[in-house]
Amino acid sequence: MRRRALAGWVFAAPALAVIGVFFVLPVLAALALSLTDFDLYALADPRNLRFIGLHNYLELLRTPMFWKALGNTGYFVVLGVPLSIALSLGAALLLNAPAARFRALFRTALFAPVVTTLVAVAVIWRYLFHTRYGLVNWGLGRIGVDPVDWLGDPHWAMPTLILFAVWKNFGYNMVIFLAGLQAIPRDLYEAARIDGASRWQQFLHITLPMLGPVLLVVGVITVSGYFQLFAEPYVMTRGDPLQSTVSVLYFMFEEGFKWWNLGRASAVAFLLFLIILGATTLMLRVGRRRGLL
Repeated sequence: MRRRALAGWVFAAPALAVIGVFFVLPVLAALALSLTDFDLYALADPRNLRFIGLHNYLELLRTPMFWKALGNTGYFVVLGVPLSIALSLGAALLLNAPAARFRALFRTALFAPVVTTLVAVAVIWRYLFHTRYGLVNWGLGRIGVDPVDWLGDPHWAMPTLILFAVWKNFGYNMVIFLAGLQAIPRDLYEAARIDGASRWQQFLHITLPMLGPVLLVVGVITVSGYFQLFAEPYVMTRGDPLQSTVSVLYFMFEEGFKWWNLGRASAVAFLLFLIILGATTLMLRVGRRRGLL
């Protein structure tokens, strides 16, 4: 028995070593950094480094910009996650329909945005939503709608980023949903049709309950990913207009690499980690109570 346990540890040791070196140690170092006033002066001379305990965390909670960034991120998550899940589930249902043709082609086409470079497609979307030359405003002009300043209006900038993020990521969830739909026994649908159940009733009483665990997994993945909003506002808006697209990660980036308050930026990262941990833990508990785990 001991030999088997020892053999297991031997085989797992390389993977554990990689995880320890490239994940555990950086996380612990960042945690220690968040308890100091590490800045540009400490970077030049480590003797300027001071231990300040929880001061960075308390100072962040008194910073209006942090709360604004958190509100922007929450807005992005609350609108983007349901929209992304709904569209990906709808696309999976269409691809899984018996009458669907060219499934491999459409599955590849819908999944393609996931594997494209985010920065490259963000630049393309920025030109698509350009106020004067963008294709979107050109199409609206053809039907008599005045041009909209999509990325320059505080009311439209974040919804535009949400649309871009949903388009970029929903193909990943679609593939997961499609695998879950294909695992549902067809006999259940045949029995429901014999009993006179409509398509909507079959969806409510067969598809959704059978997809419960898959929905939970997709929800947790999407929520944790959308909380880490950074590349979209960095490339498309730089946090503007009027800081309406500043996310928590973008705020952390500016604190760390614009103002060189690396200790404060590390504190932002750990606060975001606690928020994501709380959100995903709540989702898992709700799923466990409903028997999805």
